[in-house]
Amino acid sequence: MGQKVNPHGMRVGVIKDWDSRWYASDEKVGDLIVEDQKIRKYLKKILYGAGIPKIEIERSSDVVTIFLHCARPGVVIGKGGEQIEQYRLTVEKMIGKKVKLNIVEVRTPDMDAQLVAENIAQQLEKRISHRRAMKNAMARAMRAGAKGIKCCCSGRLGGREIAGVEHYHEGTIPLQTIRADIDYGFAEAATTFGRIGVKVWVYKGEVLAQTLRTTPRTMDTTKPYQERRERRPRRDGDFHGGDRRPGGFNRGGQGGGQSGGFNRGPAGQSGGGFNRGPAGQSGGFNRGPAGQSGGFNRGPAGQSGGFNRGPAGQGGFNRAPQGGFNRTNTTPRPAAAPAAPAEPKKEGGAE
Repeated sequence: MGQKVNPHGMRVGVIKDWDSRWYASDEKVGDLIVEDQKIRKYLKKILYGAGIPKIEIERSSDVVTIFLHCARPGVVIGKGGEQIEQYRLTVEKMIGKKVKLNIVEVRTPDMDAQLVAENIAQQLEKRISHRRAMKNAMARAMRAGAKGIKCCCSGRLGGREIAGVEHYHEGTIPLQTIRADIDYGFAEAATTFGRIGVKVWVYKGEVLAQTLRTTPRTMDTTKPYQERRERRPRRDGDFHGGDRRPGGFNRGGQGGGQSGGFNRGPAGQSGGGFNRGPAGQSGGFNRGPAGQSGGFNRGPAGQSGGFNRGPAGQGGFNRAPQGGFNRTNTTPRPAAAPAAPAEPKKEGGAE
């Protein structure tokens, strides 16, 4: 059977950092690991509603520093910082050492695998369909910018008698690529008909930097950690100095360029609005260079055409020097005869 390794543990020391960072002598290591577990269990239990995906612990000689990642910092801090101080004093009393509690805000909770898994588990406890819960969570993660996500629910899904497993995935999830930044989360839904396990894998992209992904050491959560995206190198000819061919709405190059649609022509060529054609060649809707007449004129050097006003006194709708619809003949039109006066009507009976 194919066994799955924890994606975070597989990448520790390569692209991910340890969640507990401290050194101790051999006889103290076991006790400190148990102490770390007690701290995590307590904080996770009392702050489950605040969305705590990860708790990191650092130790110096006398101070234990806790980095509390949370989606809703306001719930943890409380009014005027009263709540966080209360939690700090409780942890100090529990382990008997000085504790410093820092909060790291989770900027995109929809892309955090642990929070997504807990969200699906809470929906399952409210009797929402497991398919609907998983698909909604996947859609939100992809909209938030994830490259891929996979969800898995196992147990008595929908209250059925025989337990089963259902997987859904979207995008790419390269689990065996060690440089792939894959976040993994697990949660359990305590339903009335038994426990349902929820697993979530979220692929956020490849990590090519040499430094490990670790917690920001400052409390400034206004600037989230982001890798610099490499800009696409500009192709030769893009926007600046390239040999773009003149075309639609192009005013033409300087000297010797071919003109195109809606082109006014390069290098001093004559011809106005809707002029297409370089070096004096006239075209559709061409006013034409060198004294040629305009308005729907097609054809250079006095050749008449359809809708041509043409040179030498030819008029609208003229197709020949004296032709149909031509109103510019030299012979004047004869005046119309005056109308005869109407006879007066007779009064009385029938005529």
